[in-house]
Amino acid sequence: MTKQPRVGVVGAGSLGFHHIRILRDLRGLQFSGFFETSEARRKEVEKELRARSHASLEDLLEACDAVVIVVPTSAHFSVASAAIERGKHVFIEKPITTTLEEADALLELARRNGVMVQIGHIERFNRAVRAALPHVKRPRFIDSERLAPFSPRGSDVAVVLDLMIHDIDLLLTLVGSEARDIAAVGVPVLTPMLDIANARVTFMSGAVANITSSRISREKKRKIRIFQEREYMSLDLAAGTGEYYRLKHDFDPTKLRSAPADIAAFVDREKLHAPDGEPLKLELESFVAALNGQSPIVVTGEEGRLALGVALRIVKEIEMTLPSLVGHAQHNA
Repeated sequence: MTKQPRVGVVGAGSLGFHHIRILRDLRGLQFSGFFETSEARRKEVEKELRARSHASLEDLLEACDAVVIVVPTSAHFSVASAAIERGKHVFIEKPITTTLEEADALLELARRNGVMVQIGHIERFNRAVRAALPHVKRPRFIDSERLAPFSPRGSDVAVVLDLMIHDIDLLLTLVGSEARDIAAVGVPVLTPMLDIANARVTFMSGAVANITSSRISREKKRKIRIFQEREYMSLDLAAGTGEYYRLKHDFDPTKLRSAPADIAAFVDREKLHAPDGEPLKLELESFVAALNGQSPIVVTGEEGRLALGVALRIVKEIEMTLPSLVGHAQHNA
């Protein structure tokens, strides 16, 4: 692309609002405005952010080279395919689509039209994750917990596709291996969809992960613990902080058999550090850099499809145990 790309946003809900806020002032692009189906919301955001809005999706696409899609998951395929068919590059908030068939069709459409697809797995840009990645080498066990109070946003899909998919993408990134075996449980509580779920995933590398996600919690919690040989990392994704523990080089395990010992006596502990930065801004900057040919796409459409595949396998495992409650859900693994 020889000139700054024109980028717009589809969807101005609670998350779309922040995409608009950031893109409006981001360098390296021309912000083309946004489209929102709710006229009242469109006018509200237009006034608050002093951002240009468009009366239709077609009008926005006409004014763009690329679009950021922040609509309900059920509409990802229709909006993204409309943009891709017009030769527009797309950034799609997670998950890429609701089914693998839609994801495959979308990626094939993108290949035919020669456009880029980036998926919004924002935790890749979390400061704690960025700080931990240089220390990650052959994880053996990972424990992940993501709890959140209920919100209507995202409740059109199971919590696995709404929240857990963040951690699924992180696990695939940290382990660097495909999922082999999956065992999962979960239940609907406030919606017809799964509202709380737990999965145990065994990877081809032999690593095992335990993942819990809930959208019916009274507290917010986003933590992940990574265990590997002689090392352990504890990350607080909500705070963007982390700690790294490793056995001292002169550690003698036989000493533990004789008497209790303070862990500080045989473990070195250090805080993990990475440059500060708003994850959403970093994510959008990466998309713009890819559009400008300055760097590769951080989270490709194929990676988004891989995370979706694991998520749908987890949903399918749960549906097999609760057919009367959630077997009607249209999830295809």
